[in-house]
Amino acid sequence: MNDLTCIIIGGGHAGLHALKAIKETYRGKVNGRRIRFVLFDKLPGHVRKVLLFRPAVSGEEIMVPWTHWSSEGVEFVQGTVTSVDSGEKQIRYTDVQGNDARIRYDLLVVAVGSIVRRPDPAQGGIALTDPQAAADIRERWHANLRKAAKETDPEERKRLLTVVVAGAGISGIETSAELALAMREEASALGLNPSDTSVYLLNAQERLFPEGPEKVGRKLELTLRECGVKVLHNRKAMREEAGVVTLSNGESLAVGLCIWTIGLIPNPALRSMGLPLTPEGQVLVDECYRVKGAPSVYSIGDCARIVDPRTGKADQMRCGEGVIQADRLGKIVMADLEGSPAPVHKSVPMDFFCIGLGENRGLVWGRKWGLTMMITGKPAWKFRNLAWDAGSMLR
Repeated sequence: MNDLTCIIIGGGHAGLHALKAIKETYRGKVNGRRIRFVLFDKLPGHVRKVLLFRPAVSGEEIMVPWTHWSSEGVEFVQGTVTSVDSGEKQIRYTDVQGNDARIRYDLLVVAVGSIVRRPDPAQGGIALTDPQAAADIRERWHANLRKAAKETDPEERKRLLTVVVAGAGISGIETSAELALAMREEASALGLNPSDTSVYLLNAQERLFPEGPEKVGRKLELTLRECGVKVLHNRKAMREEAGVVTLSNGESLAVGLCIWTIGLIPNPALRSMGLPLTPEGQVLVDECYRVKGAPSVYSIGDCARIVDPRTGKADQMRCGEGVIQADRLGKIVMADLEGSPAPVHKSVPMDFFCIGLGENRGLVWGRKWGLTMMITGKPAWKFRNLAWDAGSMLR
């Protein structure tokens, strides 16, 4: 009897955890058949996307080679999947040499995730989208500080020492906090006054962290202020041009750099795969993550529209939810292979958020059954680091 081939497309948090969950659940054989696992990704390693601000600040490497997860029965293929033929049960892909190839599957998991939303190129600035963009951001603010150390015009020096972070979600909060601390440290090393550096965080809403109570938003803003970040509420960046950021309220800021952190969208690569999608570009699945009209194909994570059948609530684009989906997917796949009832999706039973705010600073907030808890400072920072590592299966 032939082995089964299980292909996972996407090596992000959801893809890695799906591979682990299915591999551990089947325990070697299914009805006497072994499963061969193939993980596809266009990159040579797993990018820790939630840490994109790190290379923008410190140059830290956030790509982990696939060999870190090497194990028997798992193959890693670097390539870009271009289409899925659910009728013939095969995918078509382009390998790193640019050659077209095909591979057959018995089980397919689509977990290509999301990408960072990009502004229109005419809006200027740099969007924090990938490690290369992060490296460009780091080089830009470093160069600006070096120029400021030699600049004699006070207004130009002030501009060079000013950065705007446009977008105050968790990514924007974490980026602005770490950047403000790093700029102060670098300014001191260059003989500049650290307090002359300025990082503005533009928040389109009335307060930070609308997902939680007002006191959490206030605590976040207070900690950001301690880091050197000035939060401007009810303002959006419209464009950056010639060192000037125009705001939605008509004001403007002279800046050396504008960084965009304006949220996520489902991976556009989905649109060429031939799978059923929502108007927003997410894969349509049932309550067991099965792709509609595509037998033996499943999808989880940011790229899938996953709704709790009991509440009608859709999961958000957060790695924590993708990891929980992956754990359940292992049981669903085995149930489907054995012809037994499969578990159905359930929303995360509590609201839970971890936010890093620079070395030994952080905030953890959760709510369940009407009860809330908040942890701040060094314990929250440690918890956040544990969560980052667990998401990438580094612990």
